[in-house]
Amino acid sequence: MTKKMREILANVFFRLLYWYISKVDKKSDITFMNYGYSKDNHEIALHEKDQKNKYSVQLYDFVANNIDIKGKDVLEVGCGRGGGLSYINRYLSPKTVTGIDLNNKAIKFCSKNYSDETNLFLQGNAESLQFENNSFDVVINVESSHRYNQMDKFLNEVFRVLKPDGYFLFADFRHQNVIESLKNQLKNSNFKIERHEIITTNVLEALKLSSNNTEKLIQKIAPKLMQSIGRKFAATEGTPTFNKFETRKYEYLFFVLTKE
Repeated sequence: MTKKMREILANVFFRLLYWYISKVDKKSDITFMNYGYSKDNHEIALHEKDQKNKYSVQLYDFVANNIDIKGKDVLEVGCGRGGGLSYINRYLSPKTVTGIDLNNKAIKFCSKNYSDETNLFLQGNAESLQFENNSFDVVINVESSHRYNQMDKFLNEVFRVLKPDGYFLFADFRHQNVIESLKNQLKNSNFKIERHEIITTNVLEALKLSSNNTEKLIQKIAPKLMQSIGRKFAATEGTPTFNKFETRKYEYLFFVLTKE
């Protein structure tokens, strides 16, 4: 199977996944779709309603708290079902928050479920952002870029919409054989790399600690025929996806980049 065919099949799968989740998640249980973060089982202080997503929240907290977001205009590219941007908005006091996602059902979910918050959610393409030059102080991208067809275009667009001295906070996983290629893309994108960290160990810890609750959620919303797919997608302990992190075939990377 060619790379192009794999990309097409992956895009079809994710569209079907979002469609399915929008149909079965009647109580809005799924507001995050990332693997999470944990360090020595340390937990951040959260309101009761956020506790069920604590490991996914901790990934956003780790990413966003590398800079001072207070009073800044923030854009999240690939906001999914909005849980991460809602956390940033409610806990970190930005000036404005804007989220875009390619999937329209995800945007409709966000607009409905966070209507009591000051935010803006728009359908949009990461490789062709619908914003003016120099629009945002901070751009955040968490566990989304591995599905982009043209990473170079995405990086160029982020650079364009960031204000001078703005920050790009980037976290995602890659197969070990393409990590150097990603690093070269970042180096060649005109950004300055302020910080780079491999956080695979922290993601693995979160996956282990959250596996039981994730399993309960999968059993709650998915028919038996789809539960194995759900486990693989969520990387519960013992699945092929989890094992790729454990054997370090997958590495989870974090970067702080600036537009000079």
